[in-house]
Amino acid sequence: MESLSTRVLTSVVGFTIISLIVWAGWIAMLPMLVFVSVMGLYEYIRMLDRNDIDVRRISLGVFGTALIVASLPMIPEVPWLGGSWREVVLTVALGYLLVMEVMRPGERPLERIVYSLFGLLYIPWLLGYFLMLRYTPDSGQGLLYFALPLLATFAADIGGYFGGHFFGRRKLAPEISPSKTVEGAIGGLAFSFLTVLIFSQLTHIGSPLEALLYSILVASASQLGDLAESLIKRALKTKDSGSSLPGHGGFLDRLDSLLFAVPATYLFLNISVFSR
Repeated sequence: MESLSTRVLTSVVGFTIISLIVWAGWIAMLPMLVFVSVMGLYEYIRMLDRNDIDVRRISLGVFGTALIVASLPMIPEVPWLGGSWREVVLTVALGYLLVMEVMRPGERPLERIVYSLFGLLYIPWLLGYFLMLRYTPDSGQGLLYFALPLLATFAADIGGYFGGHFFGRRKLAPEISPSKTVEGAIGGLAFSFLTVLIFSQLTHIGSPLEALLYSILVASASQLGDLAESLIKRALKTKDSGSSLPGHGGFLDRLDSLLFAVPATYLFLNISVFSR
């Protein structure tokens, strides 16, 4: 009960802080996302260190920050069709890592490149979608749309917890996360749909069918994000990514669902299901 109360208190405080930062817009979100990216990469590097896996640490911090900045929707577009500054940063990062391994190769150069690139894609690349969603299609509607993954993910977590606690029988992914059950996933989807349906009808941003489609997508993305982090921790023989957040472990432990739910929401909106 003490652990549960600590977890709930941390969630409430975190949700309040995030809501205020998102409401303030990019001027508050940018430094916050850079900080979260640095902390997430720090936790990732510590997990790798425990398994004697080396990465380009300073390069990860520099290119991770550049990816967050490149995600700002208000910066000028690239002077060619169909590209983005995010892709430019990622391409430069790959080139730099390859050049560095050629000039100063270590014992396992390919492993260092792969784990460094994965860190960039898993943390700052996905965090960049937070800024992109906040301004989709504009700052006003973006604030409304940003509430969708927050509410849906929170509802999926609650529904999944109680669904698994009271009805859980069949394991969802026993080799990766033994505590996850099929019944919990169904409960998460049901409560997520109910929450999104109520929110969408109150704000007039979608039909019940669209709410159902979105709920299926975001509940699946949320579960996938959770399982993906569990897979990483299991592969790296780590229980928690860190201990920075009381009752929640590290930043990656808390953000694992949103790291997939927010990009899924951004892509969903740009396929124009909700947007008019």
